[in-house]
Amino acid sequence: MTTLLEQCGITPPPGEVNEHTLPLTIFDILWVHFHPIQHLLFYEFPCSKAYFLETIVPNLKQSLSLTLKHYYPLASNQLIPLSNEKPVFRYVVGDSVSLTIAESSDDFNNLTANYARDADKFYPFVPQLPPPNEEAEYKTIPVFCLQITLFPNRGVCIGFTNHHTIGDASSIVGFIKAWASISKLGEDSQLIEAKSLPHFDRFVIKDSRGIGDIWWNQLKNAKFQHPSLPLHTNRVRATYSLPS
Repeated sequence: MTTLLEQCGITPPPGEVNEHTLPLTIFDILWVHFHPIQHLLFYEFPCSKAYFLETIVPNLKQSLSLTLKHYYPLASNQLIPLSNEKPVFRYVVGDSVSLTIAESSDDFNNLTANYARDADKFYPFVPQLPPPNEEAEYKTIPVFCLQITLFPNRGVCIGFTNHHTIGDASSIVGFIKAWASISKLGEDSQLIEAKSLPHFDRFVIKDSRGIGDIWWNQLKNAKFQHPSLPLHTNRVRATYSLPS
């Protein structure tokens, strides 16, 4: 059983990020109607609920905010113009990443074991993207959210859900590594010095043949459906340990 403890939004540090609009590239357009990507990371970390709420959660919130200074598109929204123009990502001051804090009484050992188990047991730890909003000229779609679930005295699970247009697996892993570094060190100078931060200049990607426009002309009339998590899949999930 999973219990909701807190629901909040995490923004970049005040005054650190201005309004930005980023066009979708030729590599992004194809994923506009694709289902979200979901990741779960389990950590063995025995701690009490009190320590989790008083120490771990505040640190994760603070470091997440500082990480979003460098990964602000994750706090943005994807705008799909009602006029059928190509979508863009827009970040405005105050936009945030939805963060859910939860507690679970499920069997941590079973969830992290190397044998087949019921796939449906994992869905309570996967965050759900907030629903789209419809403005005067756009359909506004959140692109990223997080859930941190405590298994008291056993461990913690961090769940990530992202729209595929905002990043592939490599992009999200880069964010996770940056967040982990800032959480550990308490600041971001090491990331800046190592020049390991993301680059958002979309104009380095050239589409001289206009392929992005061709693809969007095929996709723009498809109705956007807010995806929901599949439940009662009657499937199993298994992990395997491969020897080196």
